[in-house]
Formats: sequence, structure tokens, C-alpha cells
Amino acid sequence: MISEANLIKQNDTEHVLVCLSASPSNGRIVQTAARMAKAFNASFTALYVETRNTDKMDEADRNRLDYHMKLAKQLGADINTIYGDDVSYQIAEYARISGVTKIVIGRSNIKKRHMFGKQSLTEKLTLITPHIDIHIIPDTTSELKYKTRREVFVKQFVPSVKDIIVTFLILAVATGIGNLFLLFGFTETNIITIYILGVLLTSLFTKSQACSAVYSLASVLLFNFFFTEPRLTLHAYEPGYPVTFAVMLSSALITGTLANKLKDHAKQSAQSAFRTKVLFDTNQLLQKAENDNDIFNITASQLMKLLERDIIVYQEVGGKLSKGSLFPVTPEKDSSLCFSEKEKEVADWVFVNKHRAGATTDTFRDAKCLYLSIRINHKVFGVIGIRIDGNELGSFENNVLLSILGECALAINNSRNAKEKELAAVLAKNEQLRANLLRAISHDLRTPLTSISGNASNLISNYQEMDDEMRNRIFHDIDEDSQWLIGLVENLLSITRLEEGRMNFHMSSQLIDEVIEEAIRHINRKNVKHPILVECQDHILMAKMDVKLMIQVVLNLIDNAIKYTPEGTEIKITAEKQENRIFVRVADLGEGIPDEIKEKVFEMFFTDKHKIADSRRSLGLGLSLCKSIVEAHGGKITLTDNVPHGAVFCFTLPADEVNMNE
Repeated sequence: MISEANLIKQNDTEHVLVCLSASPSNGRIVQTAARMAKAFNASFTALYVETRNTDKMDEADRNRLDYHMKLAKQLGADINTIYGDDVSYQIAEYARISGVTKIVIGRSNIKKRHMFGKQSLTEKLTLITPHIDIHIIPDTTSELKYKTRREVFVKQFVPSVKDIIVTFLILAVATGIGNLFLLFGFTETNIITIYILGVLLTSLFTKSQACSAVYSLASVLLFNFFFTEPRLTLHAYEPGYPVTFAVMLSSALITGTLANKLKDHAKQSAQSAFRTKVLFDTNQLLQKAENDNDIFNITASQLMKLLERDIIVYQEVGGKLSKGSLFPVTPEKDSSLCFSEKEKEVADWVFVNKHRAGATTDTFRDAKCLYLSIRINHKVFGVIGIRIDGNELGSFENNVLLSILGECALAINNSRNAKEKELAAVLAKNEQLRANLLRAISHDLRTPLTSISGNASNLISNYQEMDDEMRNRIFHDIDEDSQWLIGLVENLLSITRLEEGRMNFHMSSQLIDEVIEEAIRHINRKNVKHPILVECQDHILMAKMDVKLMIQVVLNLIDNAIKYTPEGTEIKITAEKQENRIFVRVADLGEGIPDEIKEKVFEMFFTDKHKIADSRRSLGLGLSLCKSIVEAHGGKITLTDNVPHGAVFCFTLPADEVNMNE
């Protein structure tokens, strides 16, 4: 039953995972998990961990498993299949990658048969997933599973031919050394230590635990046969020999068991360290990736190094898989089989169904490659193919493979989220710029438009009563306001074209002094109150430019100097050539610009707080436009302090060679 306290904690981020099996009671577990997912309004996933013993299922178990999968799908679950012999670890790893918050699993009623028995699945899963809620449903029919586990244990316990040969060789060597010890007069205790040493060597050089047990028993028999009186028989005269044999056998068994455990522990530690290093290296490389292609390439390269197999990568593009990319271990290998119609069909099936398929699976078993999806929950980013060539992946390789694919999916998801946030930030900035523009225009255009409208209305109503001097003054005011509006519109249009890349440049070689003179002629008539001094280092200073745009740059810089300097102060324009560049400077004698805002004066819509000469606010477009035009010409514009006071705006242009034939 789901308590009310748990219902209160429900939220949109809950994710319920139910574990599938062939147990007859698993259907009830799936139904319980489905009700829980509905109660918590959570995502619902059904997971089956496929082991190397799955193929050994009888028909009844397989039919039950298929029924449970269909039942879970009907109840709204997303069906997933992963591979690995360590079922608890596979469930925990999948839960970590997929953001699972609750696990529903059946509990086996089987107890440990002895004190050295392994932990049950539920016990181990509870230990390795402390941050996930685990709901355990009693499974009264789990006795069927014990038979399978026992069969697996028996299979692992049976030694190989190689292990048997190694065991008997060590026995022979230990017996030979014992005879040498006997020849040189060593005691029986020394000979026993040789056999104990042989147990350690057997545990070290064989894979089956049975070899240590066989060696222990055989060593006792050989010691009795060769080294106790009467020799070369299995009889013993001394009454204490049975105790000696029992102690020797117990010591050998315990030593062998401990040695095997240490070997297994060392192997697991080495695998864990290797897996950690691979994942760390992969994570470090993925963090440096700039796009999805880099992430897929890094993932494929890491898998190729780890598995030493050919890797095929299919990326998701527009809801479909793109053309596959091959990462071969040996370039000379024929890779055409990996891109056949049959292989592409398997990859498409994996992309749609989100299950592994291909070689070593029950789906498309005749394929050349094993295919797995790269995904997070329902979102699939691509499919990875691994060329099998008859050699199945081991349990450890599968574990690392799933971890790397999980890291790849997380990296792609994070990369796309970052791009979406960046795009959203750009859109927000653009919206802010539009808002600033509308606000500035609506505020700053009101004054000239009101002036033009008022003067025009005054002329219409009182034209006859006005003398010529008053009419000329009103016409002059209307003209000034109109020119100001025209200049503003020109700046806006120019900035828009430059930002959108629609500005057509008409480049030609021109004299700098002529450009400056043309700009001064465009200065408004009222600005004659500022003396403008022009000094050119050489009369022949030429640069390749768009004349109209460069006149606008000089005009904007002069206008800026006029706005922020008192009447009667001098504005000085100089031009000189240094190496292969021409420097044009516009200096004024105003109050200057504080250091803290010098870097901002070229930003769009930035305006200083100082009041300008004509009491009309600036939109902050002129200097931004100058910067865009100069940089489009391959130059640079800077701002420095004038001495003793004021500001100097300097821009550079690439110098053009003078053609004497012109």
C-alpha cells in the first residue's frame, strides 16, 4: 500500500522502475509498480537485465517473460533491456543514468544456504543504491530461480582441461620437492608446507575454485602415500596421522579459499580501477567537446580502444538516423558488411524500440554487429554498433560499455541544453535591444517631431502676420530638426545592414583629406561656433574604402565632439601614415570621458550622463556605427585622453599604394 505521506511528496520528477523477470509472480509486481507510477504521476520504466543464462531459459520461462513485457507495455511502461551478469549493478547503473527515484522489485524467499553464501539481489541492490527508494514485493515462487543460480554455480565450479593439467603439474612438482626434502633428512612438517604452498600456486594459476579443493584432497593422499610409514601405501602406523591429515586438509582448503577470494577481490579491484579510469578519461574528453560530432567521435574512439573492435556510429538528425560512420581498429579490414541494408535495418529498429539488438541477442541474431541506443529516458541521440565477429562481450565489457554510453548521452543532453540556453540568452538580449531602441526612439524623437509639428502649425496659422526674419528662423529650425532625424535614420539603417550582413561595400582608393573635407561640409550650419582644424602629414594619404560610409564615420566623430564640448572650443582632426596603416584622429577639448566607461562608449544604446550641447539626448548609435564600419574595413577604433583635457577618437585604415600613372 502507498501511504498518504508518500503521496504528498509526489512531483513531476518522479521516475518509477520495475524489474522484469520470468517469475510467475512478476506480473503482480508490474501491476503494483504501474499503480505506483500513476499515483505519483511519474515516468514508468520496465527493465530486464539479460545475462548469459537467458538463452538457457526453458520455453515456459521465456513465455512468462514475454507476457510480463507485454503487460508492462500495456500499462504504459517504457520497456528496456540491458546486458550483464551482475544484475544488481546493472539495475543500479541504469537507475543512476536514467534518473530513477523509485525501484519496484520482487523479493526472493530463499535464505542463505551457508554462512559464506552471497547476498541476495535485493540485499545487494539496497546497499549500492542508498539514495533511491526501493519497494520490495514478496515473491513466493522464487524457488524456481535458485535452480538456475545453482546451475550457474556448478558451471563456474567445473574446471577446464587446462586448469586440471596445471593442478596435476603443481601436485607433481610438490611431490618431487617433498622427496628431495625426505632425501636430505627434512621433517614431515617441511614437506607439508610445500603442499600448502602448492595450494596457493594452484589458486593463482587456475580459474576454477574446484582445482584448489581437488589439490587439497590430492595433496593429503599423496602425503600419506609417499611420506608416511608404511610408504607407498594409504595406511598409516602412527595414531596421530589422521589428525595430521585432517589439519592438513583443512589448512589446504582454507588457504585455497582465501587465495581464491583474494584473487577475485584483486581482479574486481583492478576492473573497478580500470573502469573508473576509462570513465574519468572519457568524461574529461567529453567536457572539452564543442559539438555533437566531437562527442560521438570521442565516445567511438574510447569504445574502440576499450573493446578493440570496430565501432559504427549513427547520429540522430531530424528524428531519423544519419548515415553511419565507421571507426575501424584495422583500416584494411573490409567494412562493407557493416553498412548493408540488413545492418541498417537493425540500427533503425534499435532507434525506434530503444532496445539492444543484433549479434548475441534474440532480435536480429544473424547481424554482424551488436547495436545499442544512446539515450536518456525516451530521448534517443543515436545508435552505436559494435562488430562482434563471433566473440561475445564479457560482463565487465558490457558494464563499461553501458557506462560510457550513459556518459555520452549525458554529454549530448548537456551540450544541447547549453546551446538552447545560449540561444535563449541571445534572443532575450535581442529583445532587450529592441525594447531599448523603441524606448529611446519614442523618448528622443518626441522633441524634434514636436518642434517640427509646432513650427509647421505656426506657419500655417500665422504665416501672414510673421515677418521674413521670423519665417526664416522657423524654416531654419524645421530644417535642423529634419536633418537630425535624417542622420538618426541613416545611422539606424547602416547598423541594421551591418549587423545582418546586407551592407554592400563599394570599395575604391580615395584620399583621406578629401574624405575629411567632405565630412566637414556636411556639418550643420550651427556648428560653425566650433573651429575645426585639419592637419594631414602628407597630401597624398590614400586608403581603400567605401567613401560614403567613411564620410559617415568622420561626420559622427565630429558631431560627437561638438555635442560634448563647449561652444568656441577647437576640434582638431589629424591624419598620418605609420608603416602600412593610416591613423585618423579627432580630438576635442571637452570634459573627457571617465576611464570606467571608455570600454562601453562603442556599445549600442550606451550614452553618457553628461548633458550635450543642444540639450537633445543621443541614442548612442553613432560610435557603435563607427566601430562596425571601421572594423568592416579591416581597421580599429580607440578612445584615449587628450592633453590637457578632452578626448581623442582614433581609427586606422590599411594604407593603399599610390599609383603614379593615375
